[in-house]
Amino acid sequence: MSTPLTRRRFIAIAATLAVGAGIPFAISRKTNRPTHSAGPNQEGQPVIWKGIALGSGAELRLFGVGRRQAEILINKVLAEVSRLEKIFSLYRDDSLISRLNREGRLKNPPSDFLQLLSISRDIHRLTQGAFDPSIQPLWNLYADHFRRNPKTETPPSERSIKDTLKLVDFNKVNFDTKEIRFAQKGMGLSLNGIAQGYITDKVAELLKQQGVSQALIDMGEIYGFDNANQREWNVSIRNPDQEDQILTTITMKNQAFATSGGYGTVMDEAGKFTHLFDPRTGGSQPRYKSMSVMAESAAVADAFSTAFSIMDEAAIRAAAQVKKAQVWLVMPNNELKKI
Repeated sequence: MSTPLTRRRFIAIAATLAVGAGIPFAISRKTNRPTHSAGPNQEGQPVIWKGIALGSGAELRLFGVGRRQAEILINKVLAEVSRLEKIFSLYRDDSLISRLNREGRLKNPPSDFLQLLSISRDIHRLTQGAFDPSIQPLWNLYADHFRRNPKTETPPSERSIKDTLKLVDFNKVNFDTKEIRFAQKGMGLSLNGIAQGYITDKVAELLKQQGVSQALIDMGEIYGFDNANQREWNVSIRNPDQEDQILTTITMKNQAFATSGGYGTVMDEAGKFTHLFDPRTGGSQPRYKSMSVMAESAAVADAFSTAFSIMDEAAIRAAAQVKKAQVWLVMPNNELKKI
């Protein structure tokens, strides 16, 4: 079975009205089971749900709804997340992506799978191959290498990396309404660099369709919306080396936000090799300590935060401009730089 890839984000966010007092909102990844917030839903205050979704802590803040309505909405959200996990989760042997990776083809794929692959192809092109969902064989190579050699401080051999890179090329993933298929045996997909964002967007879409006018969603990526265009969300980027230190705070309105960093998942005990692979070279050491992206969709923010970690600043700027995204880099010396 393919080893699933996980990431940890170091972000703290607060919701504020354009004219009014702030409402605190701190993300925690330590919640073990779903809980509902206590107390009545006061005017202007959200109904809050905290729980587990997509393998880590999740949180919803719903404004302008009663508690009974919020419970119904939360159940619909969780059903939607469960439905999409059955498509995209590498944690599940019975998911469609796991079946595709085992068999090399998947007949009659659902529209969500095709839609996410289409978005991925667009980002793959914009990032000149830095974002490549066919990275899974490289992940497996590194994971198996360090599982067998937990004390080693060296990566897999150049030969094994070179051979594995022959299986990494998103252009060799063919898909249409009839079938998704790999051009070579041994290829595999991981959509973990974009699926959380896509699912976040789908949750926002569902809530809007159900009549929710304001909400803050954390499904691994952050999305805040307000149909009246009054509420702003203050997003704080934390120091990767000191979680209690905030480097900067950014105002977000009807947008999504994602942060990636190599520190989130390391492959070796020394923390030298990370999960942020360069699909073009096979390396696993990102250029920056962390990468934060604000964009109109969570899928774009998610994918960009993954790809930009291994791209130079000029290439980042060019791709970001196309999607009207804003980017913040934490440099190796901990300097914060905006692009």
